[in-house]
Amino acid sequence: MNDTDKSLVRTVVISLFTWRRAGPDDPVDDEERYGWWGDSFPRVADDRIGSRLWLLRRVKLTDRTQRDAEYYANEALRWLIDDGQVLDIAVTSERAGLDRINLRVGLTLLNGSTLIIDSDQLWQVTYAV
Repeated sequence: MNDTDKSLVRTVVISLFTWRRAGPDDPVDDEERYGWWGDSFPRVADDRIGSRLWLLRRVKLTDRTQRDAEYYANEALRWLIDDGQVLDIAVTSERAGLDRINLRVGLTLLNGSTLIIDSDQLWQVTYAV
């Protein structure tokens, strides 16, 4: 993996696993909507960091949960297309047992090649194991 690919993997990890502030209509367990404080003062209107995947941490794993996970991941990564970093993003998911969803992110790079990032490998990327 070259340095550009490694940088994109880090970018995807940050985008997916940083907690984006919950929206006003999002169901939350308490009144805490979390999110990065810097999103309170974005340079671009509605520009936010992270994903809402954290909202799924206590819900039952159903087909809808799986679709929500894919939606939240796409939402969190959309900025890569908007900022011209990649041409396309494809997020898919698969169930892994009764309590886990593995996400797979396919990025179509500017040169037309595809970079595949599997969420079950991200721990190694994040913690350099």
